[in-house]
Amino acid sequence: MSSDSASRIDRHMLEALVCPVTQGRLNYDAAAQELISRTAHLAFPIRNGIPIMLASEARELD
Repeated sequence: MSSDSASRIDRHMLEALVCPVTQGRLNYDAAAQELISRTAHLAFPIRNGIPIMLASEARELD
């Protein structure tokens, strides 16, 4: 599997995911490889194509 295909996230999986803090919608930032929760002001990383949905691993948004 190429690194490009390994880094892409499945759109169907993305639609099923919700913020673990607020249970709200997430927005996918392909450039940053993050899932953004605007309500919680958090960005959850995607590593090797796997979303890391732990609040302790999320980056706080400004």
